[in-house]
Amino acid sequence: MRILVTGAAGFIGYHLCKSLCKNSFEVLGIDSLNDYYDPNLKLSRLDQLKDYDNFKFEKVNIADKDSITKSFQSFHPQKVVNLAAQAGVRYSIENPYAYMDSNLTGFINIIELCRYNKVEGLIYASSSSVYGGNTKFPFKVEDRVNKPLSLYGATKRTNELIAYSYSHLYDLNTTGLRYFTVYGPWGRPDMAMFIFTKKMVDNQPIPVFNNGNMNRNFTFIDDIINGTISAIEKNYNYEIFNLANQSSINLNDMIRYLEKELNVKAKKDYLPLQPGDVTNSDADIEDTIDRLSFKPETNIKTGISKFIEWYNNYYNL
Repeated sequence: MRILVTGAAGFIGYHLCKSLCKNSFEVLGIDSLNDYYDPNLKLSRLDQLKDYDNFKFEKVNIADKDSITKSFQSFHPQKVVNLAAQAGVRYSIENPYAYMDSNLTGFINIIELCRYNKVEGLIYASSSSVYGGNTKFPFKVEDRVNKPLSLYGATKRTNELIAYSYSHLYDLNTTGLRYFTVYGPWGRPDMAMFIFTKKMVDNQPIPVFNNGNMNRNFTFIDDIINGTISAIEKNYNYEIFNLANQSSINLNDMIRYLEKELNVKAKKDYLPLQPGDVTNSDADIEDTIDRLSFKPETNIKTGISKFIEWYNNYYNL
């Protein structure tokens, strides 16, 4: 099977491409390699994929309709996994147009090409950010999600609505995956675990928002990939799933796990809650377990240990 993966040089995209290649899929990975964070990390991820004969990479921006059209026409994908997006809650306040280009224009380009090229299924990344300030826990897919607290969350919810209309109008199979705080080896430098680790290693204070009174479903990358591959295989007509660990973790507890693993006492710079941030994120994954056979297996202690091991190796510490 030929699978096109957008955002292939990203954190989740790299791991997905690697897993698909190991399982003998033919994979075309595309990525714009933008500089939202260090492009060298993205290039290093791609370097890990170069030995797979069934992987091909093209530098393409999904917002560029002509370029992405050529990729579809030359590769003829049977399924598409759209992971390319401008990520980050706080950055959406600084640069909203980046989110409009990638998350909206880019998504329309992808789903239109899936329609016209008779793609068997589109699996796309949504986000826990769509739940916004919901106070009913745990978050269920059936909950109303019409009050996102960030532009990032709003664009992801828009993706879900567009996918619904395309599934209804054109019988295009679409599956949205609401990822919850993904972490692990080759992770994103703009996320809290990576930021805290770097600053603790460098003996700098870490920014702790809302006195650390925040809960997150930290979900290890291997579990995320297993759930994503299951969604590719199941290929439902129109579904949305939460992909998350089975329990949320307090931010202060996560910091303590990092301290123990790094053998460093964190210096904390307590800051107020940032615009767009939510204090709690807790997912109901019963439907995901049932319909995607999803079984998150990595607890936070083991996951952090694996992340730190990769971090030390990658940065030669």
